[in-house]
Amino acid sequence: MALLELKNVSKDFGAIRALNDVSFSIAPGEVVGLMGDNGAGKSTLVKIMSGIYQPSGGTVQLEGQRAHIHSPGDARRLGIETVYQDLALADNLTAAGNIFLGRELKHKIGPFRFLNHRAMNERAAELFAELKSETRANDLVRLMSGGQRQAVAIARTRLADAKLILMDEPTAAISVRQVAEVLGLIHRLKDAGIAVMLISHRMPDVFTVCERVIVMRRGTKVADKPIGESSPEEVTALITGAKEAA
Repeated sequence: MALLELKNVSKDFGAIRALNDVSFSIAPGEVVGLMGDNGAGKSTLVKIMSGIYQPSGGTVQLEGQRAHIHSPGDARRLGIETVYQDLALADNLTAAGNIFLGRELKHKIGPFRFLNHRAMNERAAELFAELKSETRANDLVRLMSGGQRQAVAIARTRLADAKLILMDEPTAAISVRQVAEVLGLIHRLKDAGIAVMLISHRMPDVFTVCERVIVMRRGTKVADKPIGESSPEEVTALITGAKEAA
């Protein structure tokens, strides 16, 4: 059974159709690449899956049941987490502080409740160990590399016990070594049975970690095929319109 399935999903903004009858599915533990030029509909698609936008037509199903995702909170409760390109991290907080931001652990002393920093640091350390990341719970985010910041954002989704993580351009503007670190994190999410949709312009990243690639052009899905049956050249042709569909 598919973890997530979109059936004939469309999205209109007034007279403009941003998505046109898009259908695809994602299996548990599958890593799928989503590619397309600017304006192809990738962001709109992600915002529908994450509850920011509501589809104008079509349905979204999660584990065989119709899903009503009216807000990011609904998506999170259903096990869909999104890691945006800007990561939305607080630079003045530690890694643990960011992971538990808004979900802080507390302990009670008499009538008072205090933040349980020890418990949050221990749980954050466990999450980083699971991800095999060298990031430490007490490290300040403002001093971190791009790869470490991604580890913090991904660890935050693990706290919520995500089933599907949507990753928006996670390797943009970081070094080659940090790219390898982020791709390693994606591999470990897959090993843990978590599905990942990788939204990226970086062809090498998609062909390194993804099992399947979905290509969008002008709001329409023009390809959905296993990585082994495609090539960077074909995907480029699909993105630019040199090839109509595959």
